[in-house]
Amino acid sequence: MDNQEILKDAGKETGKEAGKDAWKDAGKKDPRVEVGKSTLPQPGRPVPSRAYPGALIVVEGTDGSGKSTQLYLLKRWLEIGGYRLHFTEWNSSPLVKSATRRGKQRRLLTPTTFSLLHAADFADRCERQIMPLLQGDYLVLADRYIYTAFARDAARGCPPRWLRNLYRFAPIPDITFYFRAPLDVAVHRILSGRPKLKYYEAGMDLGLSYDRAESFRLFQARILEGYDKMVDTDNFVVLDGTLPVNKLQKQMRDIVSSKIDLKRFAPRVHVQEQE
Repeated sequence: MDNQEILKDAGKETGKEAGKDAWKDAGKKDPRVEVGKSTLPQPGRPVPSRAYPGALIVVEGTDGSGKSTQLYLLKRWLEIGGYRLHFTEWNSSPLVKSATRRGKQRRLLTPTTFSLLHAADFADRCERQIMPLLQGDYLVLADRYIYTAFARDAARGCPPRWLRNLYRFAPIPDITFYFRAPLDVAVHRILSGRPKLKYYEAGMDLGLSYDRAESFRLFQARILEGYDKMVDTDNFVVLDGTLPVNKLQKQMRDIVSSKIDLKRFAPRVHVQEQE
């Protein structure tokens, strides 16, 4: 199976049901026609107006930066408070899962093919989960977002302008937390917790080194550089990934509380009419 067959196989899966549409759960009409109204800011273009009542919180960072742990803690805090929320993570759509798995197993994925599969995955989640729930007045938490593609795919050689255009339909996050940890710290966290790095995870497809650990370090260095370039242009909220977990979580909660009116997502109280 070559790359063309992988993408063809992924296309076939678009006709299958990938789960119940979230807009039905949100109790709203299908908002898919609204997706095009929210695009990423481009140089020389104004930031588009919001087309939904919900809010989107995103975490980004290199592997081992601590972002997933912090988002999980934030999610549990909000769930305990009864807030309306939805969690989504990178590369989790069933739409292209089998095609991506086969491509990885046979090591057939080129940087462009890999990028397009991830874009298809994100587009499916955006249409079925993210946008409908933002329209339904939910707080959406995303573990990795389009900035992962901008950093990781660019590290593999994909043109940045092409990547921006590819994801231009994505809604702009209300907060993008960037957990920044020094390269050596992040790499040590990953290598000490995993028995073996996977081929593409280590960036072995780029030919940076024959040693997987060294290839991973070089690949992550490229990704870290890409993230750092987006701090100002994409309004990242930078947090120190080396701080204690509890201190980082407090900072995160304080920022969320100051930037988002959480009362809008609090449990709705239905008052029964008295006879």
